[in-house]
Amino acid sequence: QLQASGGGSVQPGGSLRLSCAAPGIMFSIYTMGWYRQAPGKQRNLVADITSGGSIDYVDSVKGRFTISRDNAKKTVYLQMNGLKPEDTGVYYCNAYRFVGREKYDYWGQGTLVTVSS
Repeated sequence: QLQASGGGSVQPGGSLRLSCAAPGIMFSIYTMGWYRQAPGKQRNLVADITSGGSIDYVDSVKGRFTISRDNAKKTVYLQMNGLKPEDTGVYYCNAYRFVGREKYDYWGQGTLVTVSS
């Protein structure tokens, strides 16, 4: 359902832009998020954006990362600037919404980001 791309290897201070296309869902009504799973660690939220455009970031990426969405293209982006080695990990995109108590939840396949000198 979700197709993530844009990962790669960069040096500290570099930039990458991740994209996640979600052609198979009613994209505009979903909260879209990016999660990171560092080696040997659990998957954690990096940033998300609601259907109404409200945005949250984990403290460690504030001022460096920007999440955005294009509802017409059914795509969410994560612009990552000032990358640090601790940003290394597999980045997953997620889409979710609630209908009553039922959660509709979709994940992309992950894209690897490596920050190293």
